Amino acid sequence: MRPMLATPADQVPRGPAWQHEVKWDGMRVLADVSSGALRLTSRTERDVSSAFPELLTPAAGLTDLSDVLLDGEVVSLREGRPSFAALATRFNVGDTAAAAALAVQAPVTLMVFDVLRAAGRSVVSMPLAQRREILDGLMLHGARVQVPPSFADGEDLLRATVDQRLEGIVSKHLGSAYLPGSRSAMWRKIVHRSTGSYVIGGWRPEKDSQRLGALLVGTPSGSRLIFRGRVGSGLAGNAGAALLEQLTRRSQLHSPFLDRLPSADSRDTQWVVPDLVADLSYHGLSEGGRLRQPVWRGIRADLRPVDLVDTNTTDINTTDTDTSQVGADG
Repeated sequence: MRPMLATPADQVPRGPAWQHEVKWDGMRVLADVSSGALRLTSRTERDVSSAFPELLTPAAGLTDLSDVLLDGEVVSLREGRPSFAALATRFNVGDTAAAAALAVQAPVTLMVFDVLRAAGRSVVSMPLAQRREILDGLMLHGARVQVPPSFADGEDLLRATVDQRLEGIVSKHLGSAYLPGSRSAMWRKIVHRSTGSYVIGGWRPEKDSQRLGALLVGTPSGSRLIFRGRVGSGLAGNAGAALLEQLTRRSQLHSPFLDRLPSADSRDTQWVVPDLVADLSYHGLSEGGRLRQPVWRGIRADLRPVDLVDTNTTDINTTDTDTSQVGADG
């Protein structure tokens, strides 16, 4: 089974028919407890149980449940806030000993926000309000499990998540049935994204085309750049064509990046003189300092690369939405 997904929105729904929750920046999972054993599956129905051994122990508070299926988000908390970079170290760890060591170094918590089966009986056709009562009745208070609260005032919660630099909110209609694998307007999400300015160091064409496919961007370090990632989203149409004209005039033979770029990033790249500053939105940084899900916003004609040195240009834009494939989508 795949989880129900939320529809991106730019306004918080109002009224007593809606409840609002924090959107957690982590890995969406379904937690299936049967005969004292727990199985965790990802959004793509992949078994990820072995990656999170701390959730499989009795102390976590899940394995003593009686035949339930829960929907939630695995997060790695740092000072009370989810750290996707810390969580990413837990992905794709196949070795049992390594997974056990990481469970001590970077333990995770399962944030449970819905129940799909209780005492062996499917409850997906019940309205959310009833499912929430059932979930609260499970009394999930283990060492590694939480049931986060829901809120009546979504706009207040949205402002609070900005102040606390959380990912965003999900608003859910109290009458909504659970629709496995479906994206529904009965669940709506607003995700905060960061914005910042980065220097363009190269570009890559689209496959089998000379149209602009992606930019390689970085932050200044002396006369060179530190690589921060590739940007492809937002470059289609006239914006990409106009930018390509500027980039073509700036062609150079050598890479302006200090880093030795992975071949997946540098293949077919056309290097440019690093004097154009791009404005991007993105969903935080990876453990290695790479931009997550960057989107092109435009050229910053008012800035030069030197203006970015020792300057924090990042802020929060509360109107952009995100369609992350890894984090919670509902």
